[in-house]
Amino acid sequence: MEGERVAGMADAPRLYRFLRKVLPRTMNPYLSVHVEGVENVPVEAPAILAMNHLSFIDSLVVPANTPERPVYFLGKADYFESWRTRWFFAGVGVVPVLREGGDKGQRSLDTGVRILNQGDIVGIYPEGTRSPDGRLYRGKTGPVRMALEAEVPIIPTGVIGTDKAMPTGTYFPVRHPVTVRFGRPLDFSRYYDRKDDPFVLRSATDELMYEIMMLSGQEYVDEYASKVKKGEVRVDDDPTEVPDLDHAGADAGDGATRRAG
Repeated sequence: MEGERVAGMADAPRLYRFLRKVLPRTMNPYLSVHVEGVENVPVEAPAILAMNHLSFIDSLVVPANTPERPVYFLGKADYFESWRTRWFFAGVGVVPVLREGGDKGQRSLDTGVRILNQGDIVGIYPEGTRSPDGRLYRGKTGPVRMALEAEVPIIPTGVIGTDKAMPTGTYFPVRHPVTVRFGRPLDFSRYYDRKDDPFVLRSATDELMYEIMMLSGQEYVDEYASKVKKGEVRVDDDPTEVPDLDHAGADAGDGATRRAG
């Protein structure tokens, strides 16, 4: 791995540095933000923050409450198509990600690895999009691919309450308690020599999603959120099953919905 240098806050975009000073003083009291497990976020070493995605403000609440270093998010390339949004997302450290597969998708992963090799932290949403209904959906393997390539740990992170503080479609947050829980880093070094094994990628991703589920307390749905949003699949409205880690590597895709205890 290349990344011995820690770029630090001094190399972060100017807008990011400004918001990092202002938001904890203003947003945290307004939303009654409660943070747990911040000691699990490395002060210097590179790592991936993988979290559930409930609201636009997830990308503000989480980096505002990490140690004094930037968190670079991989975001939809759509955000950069308009000048109205491009300046903001670039200013807060969002790196555009192309959702298409093939070479374009690989270049996006390579971008994440490059950031990690600089010694920085990458923030990413394994679900790939915001939850359509507050539940936690099946994770994509991108975060694990990056972790294995850059040889860094993944810190599972659970965010609670942001969907109530700023629901999808609204423009300003309202007062509602928010909790951010940083879990213990997941060490996938045992898979470094099997980084292209599909079973390994799915098994490690399911392990990651289980940890996020335990931190967020969400119900888990074994379907991709993007397919649910498009209406390609329908999910049960009354899930009852509990995720079974003994079968976490199975890629059944049967649409079963599971509840966290």
